[in-house]
Amino acid sequence: MSDEQLTILVTGACGQMGNYVIEGVVEASDMKLVGAVDPAGRGKSLDEIVPGAPEDIVCSGHLAAALAESQPQIMIDFTTPAVVMDNIQAALNAGVACVVGTTGFSPLDLQVVERLCKKTGTPCVIAPNFSIGANLMMKFAAEAATNFDYSEIIERHHEKKADAPSGTALITAEKMAAASQRPMREVPTAHEELTGVRGGETEGIHIHSVRMPGYVANQEVVFGGIGEVLKIEHITTGRECFIPGVLLATRKVLELQGLVYGLDTIL
Repeated sequence: MSDEQLTILVTGACGQMGNYVIEGVVEASDMKLVGAVDPAGRGKSLDEIVPGAPEDIVCSGHLAAALAESQPQIMIDFTTPAVVMDNIQAALNAGVACVVGTTGFSPLDLQVVERLCKKTGTPCVIAPNFSIGANLMMKFAAEAATNFDYSEIIERHHEKKADAPSGTALITAEKMAAASQRPMREVPTAHEELTGVRGGETEGIHIHSVRMPGYVANQEVVFGGIGEVLKIEHITTGRECFIPGVLLATRKVLELQGLVYGLDTIL
């Protein structure tokens, strides 16, 4: 990377993560915030939305127009599953690299993004979780999966999270299955009084989703063996924990090719 500042546009500027991302970009000496998009803040000076943000940046409600006007190198997206695919398409078609923390992608969605990256020659990083600790948790869970036959995942998030289970839980299960090269053993339940009480299931791993105020983004991976239980838990106390990972991906993305999925590939 050159000594010049990276130019950044943030989508989802009015959201909680958008606020933290803007603060992180503004404080980073090697980055320059040039645009912000969020229909909820349309027409407002950005410092009205995020104190300390540049007052000369006006929040836009239309991404394509904001991309054309601000000409960023990189778009950082923390929006919703309903709009993220359109945002990525608009950015990649404009030759703008993407760093995406929005979750809820299907395998087909990822294939579409991968094809768009190749077609436009523009890179994109999508990470279900930008926390350094969460990515280490996934790494340790994958290692433990090679030595245990039984496991379940319990993920706990705030009440406004749009998707369930979390992308972190799904990718954790995928990494565990890939590491062990076999599904976990299922524990049959003779009778379920409540449908779905055992949670969702993938690769023989039951995933339980909790949604309520008080949580940010927590995950516990539980392994059971003869006479012992191993718990690997990551607890998030504030959304600011995601910003070092977001900034790391932002600094690296222009050096990458195609679609890169997961922060661990950069770590």
